[in-house]
Amino acid sequence: MNWANVKLIFIRELRDQLRDRRTLFMIAVLPLLLYPLIGMSFVQVAQFLKQNKSRILVLQSDSLPDTPPFLLDGRFADDDAGESSALELTIEDLGRDGVPDDAPDDAPDDAPDKFVDVSQYATDQLDNGNFDAVLYFPPGFREALLDFRQSVKRSSNSGDEVAPTTPVPEPLVYYNAAKDKSRIAHDRGAAAIRNWRRAFVDEMLQENHVSSRVTTPFEIEPTDVAQPSLRRAAIWSKVLPFVVLIWALTGAFYPAIDLCAGEKERGTLETLLSSPAERSEIVWGKLLTIMIFSMATSVLNLVSICFTASVIVRQFQSLGPDPSAFPLGPPPVASLGWLLVALVPISALFSAIALALATMARSTKEGQYYLMPLMMITMPLMMLPMLPSSQLDLGSSLIPVSGMMLLLRHLIEGEYHQAALFVVPVAVVTAACCWLAVRWAVDQFNNESVLFRESERFDLGLWLVSLMRDRLPTPTPAEAVMCGILLLLIKFFAGMLIPMPDTWSGFATVTTITLVAMIATPVLLMAIMLTSNPRMTLQLNRAPRWSVLAALALGLCLHPLSLALSQLVTELYPINMKSLDGIQRIIESSPSPLYTLLLLALLPAVCEELAFRGFILSGLRHLGSRWRAILIASVFFGLSHSVIQQSVLAGIFGMVLGYIAVQTRSIFPCIAFHCVHNALGISRSLYLDTWLSEHSQWDWLFKSNIDPSVYPLPITVMAGLLAIIILWWFRALPFQPSAEERLHEALEHQPAQFIARS
Repeated sequence: MNWANVKLIFIRELRDQLRDRRTLFMIAVLPLLLYPLIGMSFVQVAQFLKQNKSRILVLQSDSLPDTPPFLLDGRFADDDAGESSALELTIEDLGRDGVPDDAPDDAPDDAPDKFVDVSQYATDQLDNGNFDAVLYFPPGFREALLDFRQSVKRSSNSGDEVAPTTPVPEPLVYYNAAKDKSRIAHDRGAAAIRNWRRAFVDEMLQENHVSSRVTTPFEIEPTDVAQPSLRRAAIWSKVLPFVVLIWALTGAFYPAIDLCAGEKERGTLETLLSSPAERSEIVWGKLLTIMIFSMATSVLNLVSICFTASVIVRQFQSLGPDPSAFPLGPPPVASLGWLLVALVPISALFSAIALALATMARSTKEGQYYLMPLMMITMPLMMLPMLPSSQLDLGSSLIPVSGMMLLLRHLIEGEYHQAALFVVPVAVVTAACCWLAVRWAVDQFNNESVLFRESERFDLGLWLVSLMRDRLPTPTPAEAVMCGILLLLIKFFAGMLIPMPDTWSGFATVTTITLVAMIATPVLLMAIMLTSNPRMTLQLNRAPRWSVLAALALGLCLHPLSLALSQLVTELYPINMKSLDGIQRIIESSPSPLYTLLLLALLPAVCEELAFRGFILSGLRHLGSRWRAILIASVFFGLSHSVIQQSVLAGIFGMVLGYIAVQTRSIFPCIAFHCVHNALGISRSLYLDTWLSEHSQWDWLFKSNIDPSVYPLPITVMAGLLAIIILWWFRALPFQPSAEERLHEALEHQPAQFIARS
């Protein structure tokens, strides 16, 4: 790579972007104006905020005892918080025993609900908006409390246990949880009842010559030992990394659209491609330009938000009587340094992804549509570290973007020892993601069909006609990806809508329907409708000689390694065993081990291999790289498993299955490997302990002395070596690349000469 060419391209692209007023406004002007305008608007709007006045209806206040008073002069008697100005109480008595005053004279006293349905009456008052909450004290409440009071007095004199003859009915608080004002009124009314209950208990204790301190023998005195700077750092550590990352992504995307899709529209991309610079040099020049704007956007937004927040907080502290009520202040200076250090790899990652997506776009308008899917993918990774339960450990440090945010959080909070433990895994994962993103961008620039595809109008009728008329022997990459997404959506909604059965027959029925009707059937229909050769699409070809036996042996040899990996994944991401206990009991209730293996080993192997190593992998082979096709198919295969621990393992072993499928050009060895892998896992989990209890002499072969859940280390190592030998045997099979892969190799090694000959 000639870095002089990279420098020339970088200067050219940077100069062009600096001439664009829209880019300068988005990068430099908008961040400096946005947060001050938001802060000014917040201060102005805060002047119109006022305390909500709660309208509370008190029903049957005559059911309250005279002492201690609950109501006094039309307000709550215990109004220590000065709530009277924010409360509007209406007292309404429904008459004796809940019967309204205008009830007929012949109304029976023992059936008040015939004339007044208190629940319906309170609901109507709330629905009509007359009141925000309704407090109801049922008939007999006073008598029951007095009886309880006398029982306490008698027990204090005699020393017997308190035994009231009449149970005390519970007061009711009606409110509408769908309305904020009603919830506030509920909280105020419920607090008033609790305060009155406390006063009643205190009065009852004094009446029996018992100090009220017996109910609260001690108080809890919270003591905050954190320094003010650490309290500020704890707040800023959750805000600043999110702001930096979200603006790094946004700042990278729009320049990338202009540098790629914009050049396509302006017709200047051909001039750049005809220069002596290689495609990789062009990519690096554009990438460095996008990184500059990404980092500039983040830094300017960071400075603006810190300055604005500091000014607003100082303003509130000067107006408030207690400055400690606003602990937020300027962020620690060291935190800004850590953010700037982390901004370099994060900007590189987002810039490379944005550059690759912008290269795929036919126009600027189409490129802008790609921002929302990218945001939907990265936003959960940014939101996860903001949860209170998120902690930096080995498992979380291996998650892209999330690990970086958690590391920044600990660095800003000054927990350097904890952060130092996971700097290496976070750096390795981030560097690997950057490298993959840059490779993707370079491959996009090396693909002529991506660079020079023209904008087109979408017509549903013409698209359907061409879809059926211009069918290829195998699906296109877009059809393969859509198949994977469709299977994931079907699996998700089926899991949400179909209830978990509690019997073996129900479990077998649901599992069969899920695998056959929701995985195999859509794939078979898509293969018949979208391709001209379903047999080639599903790779139902004759397997090479001995390949099925080799796949069976490979599944057997990789089983010890799969258990070790499963234990490692479980330690990194602990699984909730309670959620699996019910399924475990259902599987154990199977009438026969043969039924269990057919349902959970053979059937998933056939259905899932038809989908992921059949239709999806066949379509992804058109990308021109078998390893890229194997990786994407493995990601879909991993995501199809609902449990995250299974997803990780399925993605890893999906790579092995994809490699077997590519080398053998047949799905049958994959089915054999998949079936053996599932069968061994089920057999070890359900039947191994019973079998070893009868054949204890084989205990050394299956269980380690250190951890009985895995194989002994020598067995695992020997099985791994045999697995490597078998994989090498698969590698020795004659590999025939597809036409797309031959085209990709020609473009990668001699692009100019190949295009000239074409």
